[in-house]
Amino acid sequence: MSGASDRKMVHDLDRIDRKLLQLVQENARLPAEKIGAAIGLSPSAVQRRLARLRDSGVITAEIAVLDAKAAGFPLTMIVDIEVERERPELLAAFKRWIACEGAIQEAWYVTGDSDFVLVVAARDVEDYDALMQRLVSENPNIRRFRTRVTLGTLKRGATVPLE
Repeated sequence: MSGASDRKMVHDLDRIDRKLLQLVQENARLPAEKIGAAIGLSPSAVQRRLARLRDSGVITAEIAVLDAKAAGFPLTMIVDIEVERERPELLAAFKRWIACEGAIQEAWYVTGDSDFVLVVAARDVEDYDALMQRLVSENPNIRRFRTRVTLGTLKRGATVPLE
């Protein structure tokens, strides 16, 4: 995934930005007053920094992380996908398909034996099989896929190490 639209500008983050981002990654609902007390800033200064970090694209989203099993999706599959051809228009179409598919929690365009790696949440094996049937029928560029069923979650998160 190279190209101007896929590249983000690297931002110079000072020590205060890094501390602020670490706290927000741990709990995005922390009030500015508590963040400010922890890092030595006023609540208004915290708000200004957060606004700048959002506007510049350092903070891309503030979301709730769900327990997939508790939400009715007890199966997590890791899917390696190999495509026939890496023509830009075929890859772009497949990337759009991935982006629109709610069961796909994470997706990477990778090097190695596979071209893509997907993390898929499913209610049951039948739910997963239906997704894969759609994947193959709606994306004729798929050469093959290999599925690994996860046995347990050891670590899950989206935090970026800031030190």
